[in-house]
Amino acid sequence: MLKFLSKVKIEFNALDPRTAACMEFLAQCNARTAKESNPSCQLLVKRRTDNHPPQISVTFVNGVEEVFDATATPAQTIRKMILDKGTQLETEQMFKEAGEKWPVVIPEDELRMSFPGTKPRKAEEKKQ
Repeated sequence: MLKFLSKVKIEFNALDPRTAACMEFLAQCNARTAKESNPSCQLLVKRRTDNHPPQISVTFVNGVEEVFDATATPAQTIRKMILDKGTQLETEQMFKEAGEKWPVVIPEDELRMSFPGTKPRKAEEKKQ
């Protein structure tokens, strides 16, 4: 997960009962495998003393920053969103390295074309 990020900032009040997502996400970021995937990723923890709701801010390697409300979003959902965005970044990078335009624009007439599909073989046909 950290390989797609350049910075992670976790803010929470330790006395706030809504910090579960922050603590779980912090544990995931501190895991050995996560740190090994991107040792240059900055992990900042800001312990607050006010009533500000817990939040997690992540900066992707392309500079885009996203802020998650940790009171309403579970840590696993945040992790999945980061992995999905990271996959998109990897795909974009592959297209750019291959000299293709990004985003890929599919012509309208190709979108309306029928697709013949594939017909699954029966078990008896596969044996022959």
